[in-house]
Amino acid sequence: MIDLLIRHAEELLTLVGPVRPRVRAELDELGIIQDGAVAAQDGQIVAVGSTSEIEHAVEIGPATEIINAHGCVVLPGFVDPHTHLVFAGDRAEEFNRRLQGEPYLAILQAGGGILETVRATRAASEAELQHKAQIDLQAMLRHGTTTVEAKSGYGLAVEDELKLLRVVQQLQSTTPLEIVSTLLGAHTLPLEYRDRREAYVDLVIEQMIPRAAEAGLATFCDVFCEQGTFTLEETRRILRAGQAHGLQPKLHADQITANGGAQLAAEVRAISADHLDQSDDAGLRELAQVGVVGVLLPGATFFLGHGAPPTPLGRRLVDAGVAVAVASDYNPGTCPLLSMQLVIGLAAIREGLTTAQAISAATINAGHAVGRGSRIGSLEVGKQADMVVLAIPSHLHLPYRFGLNMVRDVIKRGRRVHKSGKG
Repeated sequence: MIDLLIRHAEELLTLVGPVRPRVRAELDELGIIQDGAVAAQDGQIVAVGSTSEIEHAVEIGPATEIINAHGCVVLPGFVDPHTHLVFAGDRAEEFNRRLQGEPYLAILQAGGGILETVRATRAASEAELQHKAQIDLQAMLRHGTTTVEAKSGYGLAVEDELKLLRVVQQLQSTTPLEIVSTLLGAHTLPLEYRDRREAYVDLVIEQMIPRAAEAGLATFCDVFCEQGTFTLEETRRILRAGQAHGLQPKLHADQITANGGAQLAAEVRAISADHLDQSDDAGLRELAQVGVVGVLLPGATFFLGHGAPPTPLGRRLVDAGVAVAVASDYNPGTCPLLSMQLVIGLAAIREGLTTAQAISAATINAGHAVGRGSRIGSLEVGKQADMVVLAIPSHLHLPYRFGLNMVRDVIKRGRRVHKSGKG
């Protein structure tokens, strides 16, 4: 007997396809079923097809929750594979300075930017940090996100970085969202190490990484490889140390300047290379060759006021054969954005992705960007029953109705965890 039945979806987007991340034309294949239905039992999908097929194939009992999705689109829950979830304070004053023309890197070098958030975060208790992050997670859930990656990076000291990772671990027991943790101890140099670069890199390698790994607090190790933060060689050392302790590499690559970050991500076989705004064609080809997921962060590009390039980055990635994902980059300084629906809109409007490609990038490929594409990101028998019901008649309305929250229902592991009242 099934626990959940969603039926009569105007469109059911299954995203059925290869077990690996999708590339090129595969990104446009949404596996749409008209008048679709999906059934779940014990948190897993047990049947997918047309409503008439599924209603005859499953056993419905008095305890089965039935959701009528007539006039709606049903698709996999959104996966947000790049966020800086846990922090204290805000940077509205910095935002105003950038509106007046002050460059972000100049603000960072003057002790602001990330370092402003570091000061506030170090001063906050675990309970305070958890409370703020819990509110943000609830907002993400209301906008359809069911799995989220969360980085540290605002502690920049051993105990403070571990504090942030503990908060991420604690949040997992207080929210229905699934959270994947990443150690980003190499976010930038803290002020106390400004004249001791090598000592800080050694601290990350010799203390942060081993302790985070031993405590089981992180799955990934990330580095902000950029002019003014960490060099290619420093990034290589840190990521290799993370690999030695069982942490898979991720990489902030080529966001503001082209410095070979994409090539390094390919070299270390990172699970993802994120930003890539300034990556050259050779770097994108290398990512494609080794199967690194390229994560677009269109909200950050937009919020920082960067103009659209002649050939949008998303189009370049698709044409190069890179498996494209999209993420919010939620953070206090360069992208205070919580909605993956808005990210999909920006990916289509500014990055050159089609609607179908943007949806694939926010679901199945985003799942692969956090190492969970084998069980989330598509609606297939045996996969986790993570789904979103959108109050729109066609998936084409998702980026078209830019800026609106179209979520009616959110299902996580076969259980409805949010209902908006729409429809």
